[in-house]
Amino acid sequence: MKFDTTVVRAGITPDPTTGSIVPPIYETATFVLEEVGRDKGFDYTRASNPTRQVLESNLAHIEGGKYGVCYSSGMAAVSMCLQILNSGDHVVCSEDVYGGVTRYFNRVLAPQFGMSFTYVDTSDADMVRQAIRPETKMLWIETPTNPLLKVTDLEAMSRIAKENGLLYAVDSTFATPVYLRPLEWGADIVMHSTTKYLSGHNQIIGGAVVTNREDIADKLKFLQKTIGAVPSPFDCWLVLSGVKTLSLRMARHSENAQAVAEFLEAHPKVASVVYPGLKSHPKHEIAKAQMSGFSGMISFELTGGIPAGTALMNGVELCGLAESLGAVETMITHPATMTHAEVPVEERHARGLSDGLVRLSVGIEDVEDIIADLEQALAKA
Repeated sequence: MKFDTTVVRAGITPDPTTGSIVPPIYETATFVLEEVGRDKGFDYTRASNPTRQVLESNLAHIEGGKYGVCYSSGMAAVSMCLQILNSGDHVVCSEDVYGGVTRYFNRVLAPQFGMSFTYVDTSDADMVRQAIRPETKMLWIETPTNPLLKVTDLEAMSRIAKENGLLYAVDSTFATPVYLRPLEWGADIVMHSTTKYLSGHNQIIGGAVVTNREDIADKLKFLQKTIGAVPSPFDCWLVLSGVKTLSLRMARHSENAQAVAEFLEAHPKVASVVYPGLKSHPKHEIAKAQMSGFSGMISFELTGGIPAGTALMNGVELCGLAESLGAVETMITHPATMTHAEVPVEERHARGLSDGLVRLSVGIEDVEDIIADLEQALAKA
């Protein structure tokens, strides 16, 4: 099947009992056994649930993977990926990652479980090689990154991972499987926050991991059952509903974001704009080579610094001042005080995440309305 057909149909068949074209919501905690030792494939929803099973199969197919495992949040998915490692293991990580990831790595895994982390600009392969130690076990990549939209050459990272026997994991939440499928570029693990583009409607919190490796899938399923960080059947059903329009939505997100990025880049009050679809992006050619589109995320900074950025974000009327991203509504965020507030200021600045940076998640509204809203807000800045 072609990709757009896979998104709508893969892993989904009419309900065998009723013929329902939409998978039912099996909102049950437990399942009755036919007799001792014999069930119908399910016994307890923490271990497995028919609605979740359909979603896991669907997401695995659209990522081009064999195994999908769903969790109760994106951070739960990150946590499970890291829990397949051991105490004392070292991880090389993209330096510009979601603030919740660094909080979990630095304040939970490092002090409580003896793991260590080195943050480097993974768009520089030499820096990655230099960061590897004898105890390094995983390479954790975010591309494009949150919020600076740095792009990593995934093929180069695959070579480094193979040369050093590392697990290679990619958070591909910003790109989505529509525009990037990291397993095709050598990744062992692909992680998504299903809260974002995959569900797409600001309705649920969820996460997913896809892999082609049976050994990794077995560990992730064991952790899913043992720890119990599972999404509800209803949340799984909502993600399945959202995924059906993923290709259509992403095309509009990307088209709108390109127009908004070009508008911002030409505006006299905007000091800089970062969007992989702009030729001014330092890794535009790599993004173009490994992505089939550039998604809907933009970062930019105003010439007036923090006061101007604050005036802009307080002045928007259509754009929502909100922490999340990847939904049909356009949302604007101040990373320094919102998504990355718990990252120490010195560390933020060292990464290039300035206090005046603005992150924009471009929605699917009419692009002229989005630009008009930004234009009137910029006039106040």
